[in-house]
Amino acid sequence: MEKKIDIEAAYKASDEVVAREIEGELIIVPLTSGIGDMEDELFTLNETGRAIWSKLDGNKSLKAVVAELQEDYDAPVEEIEKDVTGLAQELLNRRILVEAAKT
Repeated sequence: MEKKIDIEAAYKASDEVVAREIEGELIIVPLTSGIGDMEDELFTLNETGRAIWSKLDGNKSLKAVVAELQEDYDAPVEEIEKDVTGLAQELLNRRILVEAAKT
């Protein structure tokens, strides 16, 4: 069953992946099988995805990430929220992203 993201929750990169920037492109590499997409072992993010990824540190909620990005980009908050939640859901589905433990 697919887990749905929660905008009030904090998320972070799975311990099962590493992310590296190579020639201006962020590449996420699974360390174990079953992470990501079986047809495509590497997962890359565009500029918007990289901006979102850099803020997914497990300490702030997706709602806080949206607020931070709103300060950086001239776009409607609804559009930013859609981008953040869409990417987070995709990465969660691929097990590249995990919900951070609540403290």
